[in-house]
Amino acid sequence: MPLSQLFVIYLVGTLIVFLPSFGLAPLFKKAGVPAWKAYIPYYNTWIMQEIVHRPKHWVFWQFIPVVGWFISPGIFIEFSKVFGKFSLGDHTAASLLAPFYFPYIASKKDTKFIGAEAARKHKKSGWREWVDAAVFAIIAATLIRTFIFEAYTIPSGSMEKTLLINDFLFVSKLSYGPRIPNTPLSIPFIHNYIPGTSMKSYSEIIKVPYIRWFESPVKRGDVVVFNFPAGDTVINLPEYQSFHPYYDVCRELGRGDMDKGRKIVLGDPDQYPLAVHPADKSDNYIKRCIGIAGDTLEIKKNVVFINGVEQAVPPKAEVNYIVNTSGQQLDADIMKEEYDLNADKGEYNFGTKANEFRMLLTTTAKEKMLKTGLAKDIQLDTSYNGGGGDVFPYDGVHVWSRDNFGPIWIPKKGASLKLTTENYPLYERAIRVYEHNNFYEKEGRFFLNEKEITSYTFTMNYYWMMGDNRQGSQDSRYWGFVPEDRVVGKAWMIWFSWEKGPRWSRLFRIVK
Repeated sequence: MPLSQLFVIYLVGTLIVFLPSFGLAPLFKKAGVPAWKAYIPYYNTWIMQEIVHRPKHWVFWQFIPVVGWFISPGIFIEFSKVFGKFSLGDHTAASLLAPFYFPYIASKKDTKFIGAEAARKHKKSGWREWVDAAVFAIIAATLIRTFIFEAYTIPSGSMEKTLLINDFLFVSKLSYGPRIPNTPLSIPFIHNYIPGTSMKSYSEIIKVPYIRWFESPVKRGDVVVFNFPAGDTVINLPEYQSFHPYYDVCRELGRGDMDKGRKIVLGDPDQYPLAVHPADKSDNYIKRCIGIAGDTLEIKKNVVFINGVEQAVPPKAEVNYIVNTSGQQLDADIMKEEYDLNADKGEYNFGTKANEFRMLLTTTAKEKMLKTGLAKDIQLDTSYNGGGGDVFPYDGVHVWSRDNFGPIWIPKKGASLKLTTENYPLYERAIRVYEHNNFYEKEGRFFLNEKEITSYTFTMNYYWMMGDNRQGSQDSRYWGFVPEDRVVGKAWMIWFSWEKGPRWSRLFRIVK
């Protein structure tokens, strides 16, 4: 963690314990303690623990990054009790509004010091016990979800058969370092919309810049959960959102002219109501990291090359092939049991010739078919169109396709790129949107924040994400790079899986 971030963390913690001092000082005096002790951060909470007869080791817990911010309000609540303040309103104010609450009760003539023993004799009502327990559980779960791990459900087949629809995962936040929420004011456990409505579940009154603690880069081959980069603006209707992205709609309506399509969308807010999300509130996606910052990526006939070196296909990754068999009939049970192919899902069907089948095979199944002799020959199905069509950067110059793409360089933090009219469409969005610049091209010249430039130095690392279902995935081939500030965490373990009942064999499987 950079020292600047560590400084900010402890500055916030120090302010939390110092700002209430002006109200604590007269209360210390009422408790028989010199008032000056209230003005020394952390020493004041030590004295409070003495006054309330509570363990002093809680003071040291205040120095744990972020966690300490939640310890201090607990100390304040206990301190309010020795002045006879036991209501839910008092405790809420003591924890959330301490700089105002303590001066307020100190100014009231009826505020008296009753001592720790009298405070202990007070019994909470049953409903207060439940409320306090619920608040503690919500705070604890929020801390765990933000900084340690989060549950995630696979919504689509883009990672088949590595991950299946309705696999329930734990996603590790510690793998790449926990990311501080850009929008801390949000409803707990709800991502971007209040369930059953189109209303946002968060407020942007407070915005926090991108900060990641104990940062560790994504590794090539990791299965990563991230915020959909092209989901910053969406059409706020169920049939659109990230399933039919706003930028795709604009291109379609403008017949390739993005500006024309955008005008159509903006001119009809009833048909195309828009929602704009900050980086941490766009929809969550899960893909495999194929290329890391600084790599040059190219795809030839659906085979990925990184820096000129062919990359192995993940064992469970699915690709459409034309399979020529030995003439034997295919038994559905054997195909399911031996090759994990399901006829009911259309994972294999007849081709255009005798003994020819179109099959959606994993690398493992492909190799097994050749080894057992079921298949005489297996070739990539280049005619398959599912998920095909135009690809990034949609400029009419880079005539690439889903299965034949690049070469393209993936931006790296601190690396400089010489700008050309050819590479401008590839990096314009990263420089302008992700790195927050006013960046544009005019008559073959490039301008950054109104100053002409010939090169640009990136401030973040970027990644290239692809689904293991290589020909059925909406991924970086369609919307480009994933900036580091969109990375949520690493897919760690499948803790549950469901399809017409539990898929017991998948439980507690580590994601590879």
